[in-house]
Amino acid sequence: MRFTLFLLFIALGCTLSEPQGDKTSTAVCIYGATPGGIAAALAAAQSGESVLLIAPTDHLGGLFTSGLSHSDFHSFESLSGTFLDVAHRVKAYYEATYGKDSPQVTACFEGTFAEPKVNALVLNEMMAQYPKLTIIKNAPLLTLSRVEDAIVSATFRVSKDPMEVEARVFIDATYEGDLMAMSGVPYEIGREGRQKFGESLAPDQGDGELQGYNFRFCATKEASNRAPVLQPEGYSREDFLDLVPILETSDIQHVFGYPSKCLFKAHLPPLPNNKYDINDVSNGLVRLSMPGHNLDWPEGNETQRQAIFKEHIRYNVGLLYFLQNDTAVPERFRQEAREWGWCLDEFVAYGHLPPELYVREARRMQGKYIYTQKDSETYADEEARAPLHLDAIAMGDYGNNCHGTRHIGPLIGGKHAGEFYNPVPPYQIPYGVLIAEDVSNLLVPVAVSSSHVGFSALRLEPIWMSLGQAAGHAAVLSVVHGVSVQDIPISSLQDKLHIDGAATIYVSDVLPGDPDFLAVQWWGTQGGVHGLEPKPEGSARGKNIHGQYFEAAPGHALHPELPLSEALREKWVALANQLGIAVEGIDKAQSRRHFIQLAYEAYLAKNNQSY
Repeated sequence: MRFTLFLLFIALGCTLSEPQGDKTSTAVCIYGATPGGIAAALAAAQSGESVLLIAPTDHLGGLFTSGLSHSDFHSFESLSGTFLDVAHRVKAYYEATYGKDSPQVTACFEGTFAEPKVNALVLNEMMAQYPKLTIIKNAPLLTLSRVEDAIVSATFRVSKDPMEVEARVFIDATYEGDLMAMSGVPYEIGREGRQKFGESLAPDQGDGELQGYNFRFCATKEASNRAPVLQPEGYSREDFLDLVPILETSDIQHVFGYPSKCLFKAHLPPLPNNKYDINDVSNGLVRLSMPGHNLDWPEGNETQRQAIFKEHIRYNVGLLYFLQNDTAVPERFRQEAREWGWCLDEFVAYGHLPPELYVREARRMQGKYIYTQKDSETYADEEARAPLHLDAIAMGDYGNNCHGTRHIGPLIGGKHAGEFYNPVPPYQIPYGVLIAEDVSNLLVPVAVSSSHVGFSALRLEPIWMSLGQAAGHAAVLSVVHGVSVQDIPISSLQDKLHIDGAATIYVSDVLPGDPDFLAVQWWGTQGGVHGLEPKPEGSARGKNIHGQYFEAAPGHALHPELPLSEALREKWVALANQLGIAVEGIDKAQSRRHFIQLAYEAYLAKNNQSY
């Protein structure tokens, strides 16, 4: 059935036409202009196939251009692919604009800390490189047509009129999984019980709780670029009076601070041009995140989501407005609060407030592979690495991270429950999290197949960008080979990702741009680097740089120049034989690097490729 349906799609054609009346066609249709959606569009567009990127609102870039500017990763060695390309372009922008030795270049932290407007500029410049990539904004999904196991078309509202899009492959890159849900794919909302997947971080019993949402504001103390904090719609000072007695204790020492004993987490160091990424205070006494107030968001329509958006504005913005203006606030806190404001040159079309709410979790597809807590934990007592996934299409270096799923007591003065921060070694992400069991032309790189605990290790913009990049290449392979997304050749997808500078396994001393990156990524993804190092004593993370950023994870280097021991030679020869590769000159391989080079050359020869 899948092959027959793909013949049908081939007959439909894959050349993108500009919307003509109420119908258009394309090879790949991506819904959701999140970082995952944009990365998918860029990867798919490289092929020369027609790609249509549809955004439900007028905003592009998701949280990456909506205030989340301190990107969530732990070590630079984990960055690759589209995200690393963006970071390089961001740094180049600051160098060209302010000079290579400027404070802005230092503040951009190798391009990973950027002003929201700069992230937006870079993403738009990258997308503009591809003439067959068409972007349509303000086009929410209306309906979807599915025949047997394939999506035939989806209809969007464009300028108040419906537009039907026929596509060979659809990619749902929304935070909410809207297109995925409409296609009839099974999904979960809420938390699984501990016994379902054997997850120690899960609750005893499953429930419908969701990780809390809040805004990631962009704020500054620079008077010349400071916009006033205006009273939000629906504001009531009574909502914030419980804060006053707390401020009279020593539990809160600052309005803005890092990382604790404050009301607004102002991530350090600052962004370029003295701007700050403002976030919820983890385990804080007073929070911006509002678990329980977001439960209707995943399944909500536009009106319901807009009401939740406004409620978070009313509380998140109202808190700062109260601190700046209410005479019940102790003077020292009121004076500090008044030193801050929104950035005049950010989010100009939205009153200097972020256009998107930080949707940390909504629907989660239940697909071919369900990613759980075990996938991001140490593989065995003697092993430094997390479990091996032979079908890995991305990797991450962060950890299971949840800002709470329920609030106990009053919103001000109570406490969050369901909060956890679990340090783990870098982890691989298998292809199965992107695909459904029974829809042959759907890829889901954001609302990925996972448990609540597993999702908390994947819900990060750099990782979503990696998953989107994989989805874009997978979509093209499906089109070119005329097969379902379930049946694409995984080795071809991995090769494309490696050529594109994207890592599928963490190797801390052979990074993108290294002449041996392709060979080492291939060998490592076959299992070649597992077992090289024992589980490190102490933390799974390297030496702290600052905040949440660390040096390379211990136990994850190849040490390519090390001599090849006989025991390792024997192990690697066995793996090569298992892969059906005859490695000529194996007896001459003196180092780990040399052996991997020989094995990779044999792999390429077997597949009629060149190094």
